[in-house]
Amino acid sequence: MAGSPTARQSASTLPALTPGPHRRHLGLISIVACFGGLLFGYDTGVINGALRPMTAELGLTPITEGVVTSSLVFAAAVGALLGGRVSDAWGRRRSIIVLAVLFFVGTLVVVCSPNVEFLVAGRVLLGLAVGGASAVVPVYLAELAPYEIRGSITGRNEVAIVLGQLSAFVINAVIGTVFSEHTSVWRIMFAVCALPAVALFVGMLRMPESPRWLVDHGRREDALDVLRTVRSDDRAVAELAEVEASITAQRHEHRIGLGAVLRNPWLVRILLVGVGVGIAQQLTGINSIMYYGQTVLVESGFNESAALIANIAPGIIAVVGGFIALTYMDRLDRRKTFVIGFSLTTACHLLIGFSSMVLEPGDPMRPWVILFLVVVFVGSMQTFLNVAVWVYLAEVFPLQMRGLGMGVSIFMLWVANGFLALYFPSLVDGLGITGTFFLFAGVGALALLFVATQVPETRGRSLEALGEDVSTGAIFTRKR
Repeated sequence: MAGSPTARQSASTLPALTPGPHRRHLGLISIVACFGGLLFGYDTGVINGALRPMTAELGLTPITEGVVTSSLVFAAAVGALLGGRVSDAWGRRRSIIVLAVLFFVGTLVVVCSPNVEFLVAGRVLLGLAVGGASAVVPVYLAELAPYEIRGSITGRNEVAIVLGQLSAFVINAVIGTVFSEHTSVWRIMFAVCALPAVALFVGMLRMPESPRWLVDHGRREDALDVLRTVRSDDRAVAELAEVEASITAQRHEHRIGLGAVLRNPWLVRILLVGVGVGIAQQLTGINSIMYYGQTVLVESGFNESAALIANIAPGIIAVVGGFIALTYMDRLDRRKTFVIGFSLTTACHLLIGFSSMVLEPGDPMRPWVILFLVVVFVGSMQTFLNVAVWVYLAEVFPLQMRGLGMGVSIFMLWVANGFLALYFPSLVDGLGITGTFFLFAGVGALALLFVATQVPETRGRSLEALGEDVSTGAIFTRKR
């Protein structure tokens, strides 16, 4: 791409970021948009405690349990793929409003389900909303945030996700204990999801559109008005000029579709990097713990009621890890974060495997040791991988293929997630905890090698400068 000097300028030439009302407004926008992440987390985590009473009322078999659990995840893959393209056409803000409606409708269908077929249909609707939110919300935040704090602003969505999951675990434990005699208790667990869906819908009606999307669609003055609400005036004008120059240069290659991406080897490579990072995150098995944590803890030696309560511990450490991640996200390189994260999670997998092999079933220490190691694993994952992966995917693609790149990467992330959700019970049944976590350790070692050799750095640069370097291949040759 033949970029102009303005498009290639260093992010450091922009006026300094200063405190003021615009910073507070940016914080409000991020809070409202992150209700999408909260819904993402709650809808993926609620099945953890709802599955057993759901099975009792609807007569689910092991096969239909897997279908009910994984239907949301596979639908999320489709939602992510469509969400990126729809947000390119309709706008980030309008897409999030539509997703809020989809969350609400999906919740109603699940809560009122008379049979498995309706339940799966509702889970599919929720999955489409979850996948769409996973693709659109991080991009919306990244395109509104200044480059200096883009990591911490975008990373708030991942913290919202784990807050949603923790909320699901706590609400499941409370409702499951108070209404333990009611077979329809799982419907109450799902009904709670309607509240943040309404909050997201109402809140986004008052939020601005992404300024980068507005410029890309010829609405320059609207984009400047938005930038002036989240930047100082001189910074807004300078940043608008940079965005305009970048988009003008990119239009020489027209709007990027998959065919155009495949004709540019550098865009193919960055797309493969995005896909690889997303799949590697899922193959740590993190969402197997989030979906089947109670099952893992029962397998390790806890009884069912104790496992439901103990399952809150990984949710708490996930939230703590998320807040820790936000404190260093704008100071520590993305690649270094990935390397630390995959090193720690792989070590945890090995320790869980060895512990379950050395400590015999019936040993009173066995469930507590495995619970401790699961908590350390989730904490390592959340502190060094989950937040960083979503931030990375939101910033690494050039604007002209950002929707497509996010959509394809997160589609593959969700497909990997879906297969794990579908087959994890079979893995535990066939290999036991020992074999399952040794398998995760082997995959983690491969992921570590991939990150160390193939993933380029993105921290500390404007989205426009990154897009220029990706399109020309310079990002792969910059000093790491």
